[in-house]
Amino acid sequence: MTQSQGQASVNFSFSDYQTENFFDEMFVNESQVRDGYAPFQQRVEQLTREDLIGRQHAAERALMSMGITFNVYSEGEGTERIMPIDIIPRVIESAEWNRLEAGLIQRIKAINMFLDDVYNEQRILNDGVVPRDLIESSKSFLPGCLGVRPPKGIWCHITGTDLIRGDDGTMMVLEDNLRCPSGVSYMLENRELIKQTFPEVLTQTGVRPVSDYPTRLLQMLQFIADRPNPTVVVLTPGIYNSAYFEHSYLAQQMGVELVEARDLVVSGGYVKMRTTKGFQIVDVIYRRIDDTFLDPKAFNPDSMIGVPGIFEVYKKGRVALANAPGTGVADDKVIYAYVPRIIKYYLGEEAIIPNVQTYICREEEDCKYVLENIEQLVVKEANEAGGYGMLIGPKATPEEHELFRKKIQENPRNYIAQPTISLSRVPCIVGDHAEGRHVDLRPYILYGDGVNVIPGGLTRVALRKGSLVVNSSQGGGGKDTWVLY
Repeated sequence: MTQSQGQASVNFSFSDYQTENFFDEMFVNESQVRDGYAPFQQRVEQLTREDLIGRQHAAERALMSMGITFNVYSEGEGTERIMPIDIIPRVIESAEWNRLEAGLIQRIKAINMFLDDVYNEQRILNDGVVPRDLIESSKSFLPGCLGVRPPKGIWCHITGTDLIRGDDGTMMVLEDNLRCPSGVSYMLENRELIKQTFPEVLTQTGVRPVSDYPTRLLQMLQFIADRPNPTVVVLTPGIYNSAYFEHSYLAQQMGVELVEARDLVVSGGYVKMRTTKGFQIVDVIYRRIDDTFLDPKAFNPDSMIGVPGIFEVYKKGRVALANAPGTGVADDKVIYAYVPRIIKYYLGEEAIIPNVQTYICREEEDCKYVLENIEQLVVKEANEAGGYGMLIGPKATPEEHELFRKKIQENPRNYIAQPTISLSRVPCIVGDHAEGRHVDLRPYILYGDGVNVIPGGLTRVALRKGSLVVNSSQGGGGKDTWVLY
């Protein structure tokens, strides 16, 4: 496309877009767009560059004016930031989504059975499929949950499972997030912004809706209560938590109270909420507080954000907690490596969505391989999140390699390693043109009356050129995810 005479504007074009030999979600190669993206490309290339860039800037301004922020804590000071949005969506066609949905349902069912077994009969440990010492040494294993059966037998009510696509186009599970998975508010708000940005393209393309997530979430929370018209609340650590916006947003969208520990009290064997009309029994708590901070009497005595005595009420079945305390043991990155075996053990099936190849440093042969090849691998701590506690071998210095070798040798149980995978890319608007940036995908799964996968998710983008780190705390952004009918 060439500049016309005078001041006429040039239409935006993907003609100079380079896939650079990465798997690209939009393009098969430089000249061939994937079928699901064809209506989007056609519409966007009818816009001038100025118009498209103007829409991108408008979306960024809307994010800021809507107050969609998260907090980053660095060197003791909190900084409030928006999670940047790129308005070129990530498109997933129907056939691929159906397979991903089946794989996620399979995975969540097996993990739920695993959690119930680990805290009760422990068959999988007795049979040696998962080593007992691995569970008992996990920071997230809660001995206080032994013998506990959560309402309706459901442990992992809300899961955010991180998926990535490698060079060969295969979708893989990177990790499971079962404690307090965050980011769903960005999924919902990104969709609202893109509706304003490309209203006609969304309709023409046949994109499945995600806006009913709060309704589905509330229905799931009501389902796990054992009485009609239950009182549901969202429990937040407070305004200084990095995801506070999301806590308040979801409570508002569901039409339920947002509470902090000071609003709740255990009295007469029940959890009660302080209201202007006196105390009201609470039936279901969607808690956004980590397990060990939930109850200073049962777990961490120093917790200032928990409710003393709440765990005892929970064990007696008088309040439902989502997610159930104890689920964090399945978040452990070493346990993650065993999930294909967990699926096989409980369901008798092969995993539909494979794990990323993982070396378990507590296993001698794997540890030897990791120490010898650390320059090529990504090394992760078992219980860290948000892109922290991680070494990306090819981008690290020899000093950093040596530091991690020592850490692994001192505590092999605490580390896994994986090959460095060049995540797939999606075009992003950079200046006045499009460049590829690496992405992952976090779909959200609700487990109540059946397992329900929301048709979309949060596509996270590594906005820094060449970066593979998509976490918002590390400079990442988001995209709307279009799952087609």
